[in-house]
Parts: sequence; C-alpha cells; structure tokens
Amino acid sequence: MVPSFDYVIEHKGISEQEAKKLSILTHEHMAKLFEVTNALRQHFKGNGVNICSIINAKSGLCPEDCTFCAQSAHYKTAAKRYPLLKPDIIVEKARNAVGWGARGFSIVTSGYGIDNQSDLDEVANAIKGIAEHTPMYGCASLGILTKHELSYLKDAGLVKYHHNLETSRSFFPGVCTTHPYDDDIEAVKNAKQAGLNVCSGGIFGLGESWDDRIELAFTLKDLNVDSVPINFLNPIKGTPLEGKTLLTPIECLKIIAIFRLILPEKDIVICGGREVNLRDMQSMIFYAGANGMMTGGYLTTSGRPVEDDLRMIHDLGFEVSKPITV
Repeated sequence: MVPSFDYVIEHKGISEQEAKKLSILTHEHMAKLFEVTNALRQHFKGNGVNICSIINAKSGLCPEDCTFCAQSAHYKTAAKRYPLLKPDIIVEKARNAVGWGARGFSIVTSGYGIDNQSDLDEVANAIKGIAEHTPMYGCASLGILTKHELSYLKDAGLVKYHHNLETSRSFFPGVCTTHPYDDDIEAVKNAKQAGLNVCSGGIFGLGESWDDRIELAFTLKDLNVDSVPINFLNPIKGTPLEGKTLLTPIECLKIIAIFRLILPEKDIVICGGREVNLRDMQSMIFYAGANGMMTGGYLTTSGRPVEDDLRMIHDLGFEVSKPITV
C-alpha cells in the first residue's frame, strides 16, 4: 500500500486515491511510510532544517470569525490587543531571531487585510529594515491583499508572502463565515503574480475529515505554492473549538507524511500546535517528511524554548540551514 520512493519520484507525487488509501494506514505500517518520506526529504532537501520566526505585529480585534483563532473579535479570549507595531520594534525582534539561525522572519497582522496606506508604508519600512540589518529574507502575513499592494511590498524588499487556506473548500464554511474561500485563493494567486515566493498551508484538528486534508493538499499543489506550513489545533479558551480533543502524535505524523508524498518537492514546515499535539514525538516530523519548523513562539501561544528545538536538530545529526535569500 505504501508507494516506493522511485514511484513517487517518477509520478511527481501520489494521486488523490492513493493518498486516501494511505490515510487509513495503521501503526504497524508507519515505519514503512516514514522510510519513504524520509528518503524523499533527504533527496529534495538534504539534512538542513529551515527555521523561520514571526512577530505578532498587530494583535486582536480581527473582524473574521475563524473558529480556531484567539484574535477574533467574535470571541472572548485572553489574546492581547494592540495596533501595528513600529518598524524599529519589528526589526529588533528580527535581529534577535538571527541568533538562533532563522532564515526568514515574518511580519504577521490580524484582520482581513491592511486597512490603510499608512500601515502598508510602515510594513514596507520594517521589511526594508530587516533586509538592511539581518541576513534573513523578509516575509509577511497580512491577510488578503491586492496584487498592487503585494507588488509595493515586493519593491520594498519582501521575498515571501504567507497566506494559509486553513482547510479544504468543502470544510471551510464550518470554520469561517465572514469571507469566502475564493478570497483566500485569490490572495495566494495575487502573491504568485506579484513574483513572490508563496507560503500557504493549513491547520489540522478542527474536525475536518481525511478527505478534507487531502483536498487541501491538492489545492495547494494546483496553486503551486512554494512552502506548506502545517499547524495543529491548540484549543484556545473562549473560541468555539476550546473543547476539541488534540490529535494523536501518529495522526499528526501521518498528515505530514501524506503531504510530503503529494508535494514531494515543496518545503514542509511544522508550526503552531506541534508541542501539545506531538509531545515527545516532535523529532519524528523530519522522518515523516518535514524539512522546516517555526520556532521562537507563535501568535498567541509561546511554544517551547528555542534552545530545545536547536538541541533536537543537533541530536538528530541535522543542521540548521544557513540564512540565504530565496
């Protein structure tokens, strides 16, 4: 049932039907699955681990009603609320991230998109500062922007744009009702058309089915995104999903593995929720096919100490990829 390394290479990934068959694999088949996904990671990405970091540059009061998000104005949570941070604060946080080997640093803001030209100018200034004062590439996650707005930021030095689809088109109405899925698709297309490297993925454990997960993977493949961030739900008190049961570590690893098989040449980066869902099995993400991870904290949760992540990478015999412009 598990496809061979040569088969995946020859076909440039597995089919939707093959992915669905793999989704029902039981524990005793995981070693064979990871043998193939680990080989694919090594073939396309080597043993370097891409590390990225973010800053929550504008927090809370988001008008969207995404059921998993602590920053939504629709829910009562403990998430901080503050306006867009000044460029010097953003750049200083970026300089800190250089110390633990981050290749990219992303400016993340809450909301549907950027509300005004003044905020867009401030983000542009921060991007220029990151390029001037660090070896990292500048990344941003600012919601749904137009091609014109994205081109403006690219001219300022933006290299990568991040915009998650979150889940499949089929499941999306149960996750967010304040904007249509097509807006998110358009945001990804706009970033591609602006000539940016595009990072887009989702969050798992929302109640979606395996069919939804596979549908999302093939949507991302059709969009030809460059990097796929994989998040796992860390239920936040006050959100509609606060009582959701965590995914098991094996379920998380199977998600990573099937995404690697569908998207064999793409960067797969493990982000929010990995600590609480994978627990003692975090090191297995690389054998499942991941070649990157976010460290240094997330938007409204702290994650684990950077030193622990760096030690894990070192203990596995891997190395942190050098900061380079992509």
